[in-house]
Order: sequence, then C-alpha cells, then structure tokens
Amino acid sequence: MMNLMWVGQRPLLLPVPKRFTFVAQALKPNRGISFCSPAVPFSNRSHGFGKRICLRKIKRLQVVARAGSAGIADPSDFSANSASRGFPWISRVRAICFYLMTGITAIFLFMAMILAHPFVLLCDRHQRKAHHWIAKTWAWLTILPFYSVEFQGLENLPPDNVAAVYVSNHQSFLDIYTLLTLGKSFKFISKRSIFLFPVIGWAMFLLGIIPIRRMDTRSQMDCLKRCIELVKKGTSVYFFPEGTRSKDGKLGTFKKGAFSVASKTGASVVAVTLMGTGVLMPSGMEGFLNSGNVKVVIHKPLEGNNAEELMDSARSTIADTLLLNGFGVH
Repeated sequence: MMNLMWVGQRPLLLPVPKRFTFVAQALKPNRGISFCSPAVPFSNRSHGFGKRICLRKIKRLQVVARAGSAGIADPSDFSANSASRGFPWISRVRAICFYLMTGITAIFLFMAMILAHPFVLLCDRHQRKAHHWIAKTWAWLTILPFYSVEFQGLENLPPDNVAAVYVSNHQSFLDIYTLLTLGKSFKFISKRSIFLFPVIGWAMFLLGIIPIRRMDTRSQMDCLKRCIELVKKGTSVYFFPEGTRSKDGKLGTFKKGAFSVASKTGASVVAVTLMGTGVLMPSGMEGFLNSGNVKVVIHKPLEGNNAEELMDSARSTIADTLLLNGFGVH
C-alpha cells in the first residue's frame, strides 16, 4: 500500500476546492510537511475524491506564496522549507493581467512588423534590427507593470555590427522577455511547435528565430549549421546551453552546441547570468506571477577556438555569479 503524505496530523487527500486553502494553511511557519512512513489506510469518502497532492506541487505552491518584496527575487523561495508570506490568488491574478498585456500589445506590434517586413527583407535580411526594436518595445510594455530589470555589465556587450554567441542560464518563461529588453539583434532558438501559436509564433518567424525539434538529431544539426551561417554573415545567436528551463533554480549541465558554433566561426562567447526570473514565474507554474525584481549580468566576452574550454569557462562564470547571489548550482 502506498504511503500517505501528512500535513500536521491530517493526510492530504482532499476534494479539489479545498486543496489550496488547506495547503496554504499548512505552509504557515508553525506547521510542517512530512511523509508518514507506516502504510496508514485512509478513506476518502468523507472528503470526496480528490487526488493526492505531491510534495513537488507543495514546493511550487510555496514559491507562489512567497513573492519577493524588494531587490532581486529571493533564491531561497525555491526551498521547500520557506515560510509563506503572500497569497497564491494574487500571483494568479498578476499572471492573467500579464498575459492580457502581452497579448494585446503583441497584436498591434505584430501589425507594425508586417508593414515593415518587405523593407526589412530588402535592407536587413539577416539582423532584422527594425523587427528587434519592435520586439524590444513589446517586451518592455509587457514587463514594465509587473517587474523591473537591473542590468550590470552593459559595457561588455559587443557592438551591433560584431556577431557573437550569447549563452545564459535558463530559469523561466520570463527569460525571453527580459533578454529582449536588451535590444540586441540576436537570434534565439525555439521549439518548432511554438511557431504555430497565433501572433506570437508568427512574430517569431518574422524575427528570424531559429526552429528546432529537440529530439530530432537531424534538426539539431541543421540548427547548428544555420547558426554558423548567421554568425558568418554578422548576426549574433543566443543559446540556453542547459537545453531546458531549470526546475529548481539551480544551474544545470551545459551542452556543447553553442560553443562549437563559436569555435568554428571565431566569434566571441558572451556569458549572461539571469537571476530572479525563476522565482517570479517558476518553471511549470506559468499560471502564476510573483512580484519582485530581476537582475541580468553581462560578463566579459570569452575568446578561443576550443569548444570544451569555452563551455567550461562560460559555465564557471555563470555559476560563480549565481553562487555569489545565493542561487544553487548542480
């Protein structure tokens, strides 16, 4: 028989409407969460037929309940032992407003992209600076009411006419919005399925975002070839070398693809550290948006022709910055 999870002295086997209220009460500082080691039978007849809530979801609920009040969003919010100091429904409302804002602004700015697209193809087919300026405007309009961004090391950004390979940690759905506010004409890599999304996906196509099928080896090779071509033509590319968003806010293992592009083209690698986005909107909880601030650190460009060495140097740079600010590293 499966072990039951207990909060205080009661098992978490509740009908759907009561879950959030009961779990939120259990997350108060004077209440604990533990697993009941004996196999204790429990009937759910008196409580309806709710599913058991797993510890992972409780961790996520705690992140929602704790919204950073000042400065960079607190990295300790990823901890399962942190105390609640907020209301999940407020984060839910903020997320709804966030998506309404991004959707409404995207419609109008997408129309501007369509009007400018013929001229962009004629005059600036590869970098598409006009489209990126529109994307920057869209990102700022979307995030401005909800969180602020602090940039450090802007002087380390290469000139617009110098192609580079940008790499950073990946914490949240908010990472793209935050990076677009830099106003640099780099090309992200995105799942091909996202291009099917109305307006947003179409805008990504106009921006020249590079599509990829994650589990398709041939698609990955084509993506790297496309990146090499773009860099040789003077256009920067942006990679998240972890390959996916971090589930716990800790830096994961890097993959070598981005650094192979840099070593084969002679482009410099610009490491970027993102802090706070994963606390504001944790991976897997895109329906919630906490309050707080985000910090972006742009590090000095790395030079070299050895992909392994570039990868190790970039990861060490980002890892050191994360550790210095209280974030974890695997």
